[in-house]
Amino acid sequence: MSALRIEGYVIVSADGMLANAKHVMPDSLRFKGDQEFFNAALDRTGLIVHGRHSFEGQPNSPKRKRLILTSKTAALAADPSNPNAVLWNPAGATFDEACDCAGVRSGTVAIIGGPEVFAMFLDRYDTFWLSQAPHVRLPGGQPCLPGVPERSPQAILAAHGLKPGEPQILDASHDVSVTPWRRAG
Repeated sequence: MSALRIEGYVIVSADGMLANAKHVMPDSLRFKGDQEFFNAALDRTGLIVHGRHSFEGQPNSPKRKRLILTSKTAALAADPSNPNAVLWNPAGATFDEACDCAGVRSGTVAIIGGPEVFAMFLDRYDTFWLSQAPHVRLPGGQPCLPGVPERSPQAILAAHGLKPGEPQILDASHDVSVTPWRRAG
């Protein structure tokens, strides 16, 4: 399904965490500039992929098509609580089958978490947008990718053939930036 462009989006603390020890994204990791960047990016995507605990919670969220990873269904099923969502069990259906079920065959697919969902696409990302909040620490938090904090998110992305581009400042007062990690070649 080469007509799909796969992009990941995450903001992490200085220690590579995307949530606190209770698996909740704390307010200390929310920044207006990053939220605006994220929301604008999702408005341009054709499909959002996430786990059952990840959700962007924005005004346009209910309008967006999405795949929600779950083990509660054998393969694919309509989400009874959201007409724009498909429940997807990767053990029972391929990503291409899930995209077909959601009616998406081209355009950008945004992967928004959690860690295992991000990891599923490490070898498929065209771009992984890594936002960083260098003054926030979340000891004992939930890492953005399996293998963090033993390895940095950057080291993991590089190990999967992604190369960093030019960072963009999203919130100068808190030094929050986003770096596009793109597939080499």
